[in-house]
Amino acid sequence: MPDQDTAEFRPAPERTSAALWVLLAALVCAVAAGAAWWFWLRPVELALAPPPVVAAPTAPAAPTPAPAPEASGQQNPVDALAPPDAALPALAESDPRVAELLAELLGRDKLAVFLQTDGFVRRVVATVDNLGRAHAPSRMWPVQPTAQRFVVDGTGNAPTTIAAANAARYSAFLTFAEAVPMEPAVALYARLYPLFQQAYEELGYPRRYFNDRLVAMLDQLLQAPEPAGPLQVKLTPVNTEVPNLRPWVRYEFVDPALEALPSGQKILLRMGPANEARAKALIRELRKRVATSGVARK
Repeated sequence: MPDQDTAEFRPAPERTSAALWVLLAALVCAVAAGAAWWFWLRPVELALAPPPVVAAPTAPAAPTPAPAPEASGQQNPVDALAPPDAALPALAESDPRVAELLAELLGRDKLAVFLQTDGFVRRVVATVDNLGRAHAPSRMWPVQPTAQRFVVDGTGNAPTTIAAANAARYSAFLTFAEAVPMEPAVALYARLYPLFQQAYEELGYPRRYFNDRLVAMLDQLLQAPEPAGPLQVKLTPVNTEVPNLRPWVRYEFVDPALEALPSGQKILLRMGPANEARAKALIRELRKRVATSGVARK
């Protein structure tokens, strides 16, 4: 499971992600969020107590819109994938139905272990949108936290490298995502798409389309760097006399170019090169299905 309460390589008032992302949401929102985000988006830190219950927000606060091209019509129509369900519940009342369909797709045992179904649609939309930003607030993730923490080689305040042992924490998540049936997952996403679109409009994008944003974020994730060697990190200094009981949440990349990357790409880097390659393979397969325009696909 994703890690709890970790700042994605930098301290922040709101704990952000650090374990990768999307396969993004129902494997495109339903699984991509559930399976993929899991590894792509969760931060890394030791959970000393059960994760707090997160109340599903009725309407997430609209973020400052990230730079995006002006709306010019839908680029990747979802109706090309499957028609929407004829009688979808209202977004505010959709949790039971969405949870039921996810359980049919993934199995109830996996659903309970991996996903947070309260406010699932809104969680998926907010998380996908945040992948291109500096932070992906953990309070909106659609996945359960993991009980492991981020570790480095060395101690103290001197720059060090990410420990190779971190990669093992993501292996189970990737295996889970790779086992998700892609075609049924994408079909489910299309059936529920009006809910995702409504949640996206409520987020502050009334004339844009969530599936276009999803495709853009998948493209951005595929462009994440693929460093050949161990990545150096350092502790961000904190001027306070209060003991820091969780120093692992304060690591950031030593390389300023890496530290400046959007949260989704930094999550991929943190997974390790082998896991990043596996994650990108899943992202490419997902993109092939949700990018319905005639634009050349990666």
